[in-house]
Amino acid sequence: MRIVGQVLGWVLILAAVAVIGADVLAALDSGQFMPRPAGQLWFQLDVGSLNLLQAVVQRYLHPSIWDPGIVSVLLLPAFVVLAVPGVLLALLCRPRADRRKPLFY
Repeated sequence: MRIVGQVLGWVLILAAVAVIGADVLAALDSGQFMPRPAGQLWFQLDVGSLNLLQAVVQRYLHPSIWDPGIVSVLLLPAFVVLAVPGVLLALLCRPRADRRKPLFY
């Protein structure tokens, strides 16, 4: 299970690097750095799943969970939304040192 968390963490980190790379390339083209919000990235990738999530949260859970809860996360820069859980997963799921080994040989 630990290996799955570690791989997922690194995939999220690589996705964050790709997103910030695309944002930097867009900034070089336009002359101003505007990081893409997570909601915009999700909308560009798959609008149907974003709409489905909104409908499920508002109908079956509670409308206030969607706005301001999830909406505030979707307004954050996409690279942050990808990098933070990626780094946490990579750190929490890293292999631990075997404590039974002596420090000095």
